[in-house]
Amino acid sequence: MATLVALLVGVLVTTGLYLLLGKSLLRQIIGLSLLSHAANVIILLSAGLRGGVPVIGATRGPMTDPLPQALILTAIVISFGVTAFLLALGYRMHLFGGEEKRDDR
Repeated sequence: MATLVALLVGVLVTTGLYLLLGKSLLRQIIGLSLLSHAANVIILLSAGLRGGVPVIGATRGPMTDPLPQALILTAIVISFGVTAFLLALGYRMHLFGGEEKRDDR
């Protein structure tokens, strides 16, 4: 299972870098988003893929460490904010870039 998840991380990083190196701003934003998803999966993979609940009172079965899950949740919120900002910035660049092209006739 860990090998399959590591392969998924490799595909996400490869696709993200390919899109990030393109000329289109939208592809670059999507590539950055894929790289942040790959980082989240790496954090989850480094925490281990054992099942269980992060409850202190539960003594049966394996327990899961809640710290990587909290880090991933924080990273998801931050990457959502960065993606929203970059999309708004790209939209404004599209609006103002289109006016310059019309005036250069």
